Amino acid sequence: MEKTQLELEQVAHTLKLLGDKTRLTILGLVKDGECCVCEFVEVMQMSQPSVSQHLRKLRDAGFVKERKSGQWVFYSLNAGHEAFDLIQEVLQQIPDQKEKLSALENAGLRIQCDS
Repeated sequence: MEKTQLELEQVAHTLKLLGDKTRLTILGLVKDGECCVCEFVEVMQMSQPSVSQHLRKLRDAGFVKERKSGQWVFYSLNAGHEAFDLIQEVLQQIPDQKEKLSALENAGLRIQCDS
């Protein structure tokens, strides 16, 4: 797959959104699959409205996709986004977030959103 050359403004906007620790953590969590809002709330120990505000910014930028299932909303990384390669490069530089999801699963909290 050929890498896309991004405009300077788009790179700056992408890096600005990724410069927030919460948004970077969210992207790290969805790097390998989808997560529900309630899982982000548990992992980050933040209020649902606060998590939703960060998710809205990521969704509006097109970095994440959402899928609704009943009353739950699941988020995943948008591999089709033109800045996907840049996002992946940044995510390779942060600690793996899988242990946080494993801890949720071990506590029985990973499945609470299944429909």
